[in-house]
Amino acid sequence: MTDQQATPRRRDARRNREALVEAAAELFAQQGLTTPLDLIARRAGVGNATLYRHFPTREDLIGEVFATAGSVLAEAGEQALAGEDAWAEIERYFARIFELVAANRGFNDLVTMAIPSVPALAEMSHRNAATVTALMVRAQKQGSMRLDVVPMDLLFLLGPLCRAVPAADDLRPGLWRRYLALLLAGFHTRATDPMAEPPVGEEQLDQLFAGLWEAEG
Repeated sequence: MTDQQATPRRRDARRNREALVEAAAELFAQQGLTTPLDLIARRAGVGNATLYRHFPTREDLIGEVFATAGSVLAEAGEQALAGEDAWAEIERYFARIFELVAANRGFNDLVTMAIPSVPALAEMSHRNAATVTALMVRAQKQGSMRLDVVPMDLLFLLGPLCRAVPAADDLRPGLWRRYLALLLAGFHTRATDPMAEPPVGEEQLDQLFAGLWEAEG
């Protein structure tokens, strides 16, 4: 094959890849990460073979579509960590995350289901946990968060609430704000009743969310 013949083919391959990523981004946002791959191929105007040539697995496609998702969360985390009032920053940080998951069902899946085979997304999850840990430690030192809670308590409860956001938004846009406020109120120093059970660790929480991904896949 000559260079002149190869160049148009490379252009076609690039266009097909871009069309697949665009179609997947739209459908993931509307339907979540379990959207049928053949539907994505049809939306992109290509065959299934073309899709699998560019993205052999669903996880490969997810990783490409959400390649910048980690930077969005990282920016929100940096802004939160730069604030002085840790409790106020916790509220703002989670409000930002919930705004994102309310607008995009695929992003909702990302933050509520661990996908071990996509390293960048696993890194995003661990970075989020580190941000929450730092904010909670500061809030406890400032006296605004009860001392008998740990980051995994908060993340454990926020996952199911995130999953309910699309349904809540269908009922009333922004309804999730009420339930996020109620959930966070239980971590405030005003809530003084002792905990009934000990917390789980990060590894156990990852196992739980990985199980959700396997069940959905």
